[in-house]
Amino acid sequence: MATYVTLYNFTEQGLRNIKDTVKRAEAAKKAGSEVGIKLNEIVWTQGQYDLITISEAPNEATATAFLLSMLKAGNLRAQTLRAFTAAEMTKILEKVA
Repeated sequence: MATYVTLYNFTEQGLRNIKDTVKRAEAAKKAGSEVGIKLNEIVWTQGQYDLITISEAPNEATATAFLLSMLKAGNLRAQTLRAFTAAEMTKILEKVA
């Protein structure tokens, strides 16, 4: 499974409904598990981003479809980063000329 770090910012709508953010996160975990995505960590942050998730997905198409489904609700904007474990990075480095 591929690992992803997603950086979120609340939209104006998301801020209006801020008291539901924990409930929405729990609903996202459940929805993710139904399509094969594991949300390993969801944290709320101070600074440039309001929320960060670390998740695992079986492939990029599944990860992207899930993210778009979450964003469609209109509460968040996101930037997703593909993350690599040490083992994955070791294999990548073996291919570096």
